[in-house]
Amino acid sequence: MIIDVHGHAGPWFFSTDVGSVELNLALMDRYGIDRQIVSASEAVTYDVVSGNRWLAEVLDAHPRLLGYVVVNPNDLGGAARELEKYRPAGRFVGVKVHTTYPDRPLLSAEVRDALGLAAEAGLPALVHTWDDAGLSTRGPVLDGDPALFRTLIDLNVNALTELTTLLMPAMVARGHGAVVNIASTGGYIPAPYLAVYAATKAYVVSLTQALWAETRGTGVRVVAVSPGPTKTPMNPRGTRSAEAVAATVARALSGNGPAVIDGKANALTAFLFGRLLPTRFTLAVARRVMARSGD
Repeated sequence: MIIDVHGHAGPWFFSTDVGSVELNLALMDRYGIDRQIVSASEAVTYDVVSGNRWLAEVLDAHPRLLGYVVVNPNDLGGAARELEKYRPAGRFVGVKVHTTYPDRPLLSAEVRDALGLAAEAGLPALVHTWDDAGLSTRGPVLDGDPALFRTLIDLNVNALTELTTLLMPAMVARGHGAVVNIASTGGYIPAPYLAVYAATKAYVVSLTQALWAETRGTGVRVVAVSPGPTKTPMNPRGTRSAEAVAATVARALSGNGPAVIDGKANALTAFLFGRLLPTRFTLAVARRVMARSGD
């Protein structure tokens, strides 16, 4: 079964010619998608109560669709009421929190408390960020912007740690769940000219492996997945596709090890340069490669 876990229903204010439920279903048929978990566009952008109410009616009429209860982190009382209203029916299977429209950063107390409500309800949470999107820094550390480094560390270290430790206890209490933390091959190999980014990913690998050991036997799957250079808008020179990385994540979930590296070539590189070869040689090669890739 193929499930699309991030869909929307209803028109967006910036593109009113898309968003009908009929279009969702037609696209699902075209691409072989069995189920789709959606949030109401109105609930995300404008009115949580009205949007969730409209989506409840849609879900009753279309069994292939499941829903996210959208909650506003600025109104935790209202969020609790929405969860109490829609969770029992079983058609809403998760909670969605958007950081941009409520103007609350990912690390804010409001977002943390909203995720706490999701954890108490026993529902998975989808956190949709725009301003906190993928971030990297390239160049010598001494030429870098300390404020940008701080933002990178907040995103890759602090936010990941807070979200993981906030949501995992409820998974352990239930006896099932999964945590996939996205690291990088840079977490295994020091990366001159990308030093802070690689250091944050080394933290992700180390933390996730330790959590894997701490939660053995609880029924919760914990794994770090480390892509190499992946072709994305932020990195058009990437050598692996996003689809290949997604397939690796899916396989990692069905495995039992603490860490997986995407792609045989990436895994071999990480082994050679991260474990086998002398550190001084590894750094000299990495310095040349990273300097050349920045041209």
